[in-house]
Amino acid sequence: MNALTARSFAELKPLRRALQEAAAQAAERERQRQEAERRARAERHLFAEAVGAVLPLRGQSERHWPQPVPPEPQPVQRTLDEARVLHESLSDEFDVSTLLDVDDQLSFRRPGMGLDVTRRLRAGHWSIQRQLDLHGLRRDEAREALADFIRLAHRTGLRCVRIVHGKGLGSPGKTPVLKGRVQAWLVQKKEVLAFVQARPADGGAGALVVLLAPGRRAHS
Repeated sequence: MNALTARSFAELKPLRRALQEAAAQAAERERQRQEAERRARAERHLFAEAVGAVLPLRGQSERHWPQPVPPEPQPVQRTLDEARVLHESLSDEFDVSTLLDVDDQLSFRRPGMGLDVTRRLRAGHWSIQRQLDLHGLRRDEAREALADFIRLAHRTGLRCVRIVHGKGLGSPGKTPVLKGRVQAWLVQKKEVLAFVQARPADGGAGALVVLLAPGRRAHS
């Protein structure tokens, strides 16, 4: 499996900076366009005052002039929204226990999704296209890395990804520190339709396989 892996919080920072720079550039282009329109209106007003009243030529009343083509709108707001959402905050106080299916693996499926979705996800019906490894990240870093990863995966049309949270073998009490938090964070992401514990070959109890809603590129 040729899955690309985002293994650290630092690897996601260039993506966030790129979106922020794109938003700033788009906003500057929009400002320049509005300034150009303002100057053009002022020049037309000066020309009209200098020329005075204009009378149509005889026989020209039926003449039609083509309408100017308006410039294409710049997606400034969408770019700004995408840059801002990268800083979203997922709650650590969210109680995910009541939303998990009561089975030996505590899987999740969003309301309206049938049992066959988690069954097929667990059976490997969807191929894993990317993965995020949260090993070595602090809680805040892991939360932001997960939010960035899920949003970017959804934007690029990915449907199935793996989140590696670890089995907690090196932590006090030998319990997975991030597992419960990752489950709670994923449930809060609207892009997530379902998730299950990975098969043994894909990480077992140390990873989750996540099904995402169809993204923009998946529809194109």
